[in-house]
Amino acid sequence: MSILNNIINEFDIALKTLSDKKAGTDREYPPTPVDKNTSKLSKKEKDLSIQMMRVNHAGEVAAQALYRGQAFVCKDKKIKEHLIHAGDEETDHLVWCKKRLNELGGNSSILNPIWYASSFTIGAIFGAMGEKTSLGFVEETEKQVVIHLQKHLDKISKKDKETIEILKTMQADEDLHAGQANDSGAKELESPTKKIMEFTAKVMTSTSKYICCLLYTSPSPRDS
Repeated sequence: MSILNNIINEFDIALKTLSDKKAGTDREYPPTPVDKNTSKLSKKEKDLSIQMMRVNHAGEVAAQALYRGQAFVCKDKKIKEHLIHAGDEETDHLVWCKKRLNELGGNSSILNPIWYASSFTIGAIFGAMGEKTSLGFVEETEKQVVIHLQKHLDKISKKDKETIEILKTMQADEDLHAGQANDSGAKELESPTKKIMEFTAKVMTSTSKYICCLLYTSPSPRDS
């Protein structure tokens, strides 16, 4: 495939991701048999779940871009396939977060195009540093996401069983991806790089949560 075709393909994938048109794998939506209890949540509990899932959806948009950026510049065929496969599994998370947001009556972040473009660039930069560094970036990213998801699990109402099931399934997947990256020869990143990654994640989390809260002060049309 030519460079031009690769660029067109990546642009197409970006549009599908940002417009929620990218399909996941055949895995079932985690909260399958659980009773729908959205109506049982208080407004405060529901708003918190919406905030958390909006942030997680934005994070999954960024994850798609990180994997695509790394795979775009990766020269090792085996590692490239690993990155694309892991990205496909992350698509499930993207679909699940959006579906749960819809069920809760929430909106996704309007900043997602920014997160996608910046994350693709970051992924390509780390990918260009070599396969081991690229895998090290994947491992560290996934480790940080596991911690991030646990914080959300600790905050969300125990009554919101659907969201909890989704987050637990996502957390298990992220932990698996971190282990797979390590097994594939990941090089541990330097401490300053890890700190920068943590800071960047905090910026994305805060802006996705609070800017959207300011923009969506009125209820979603689904609430009317």
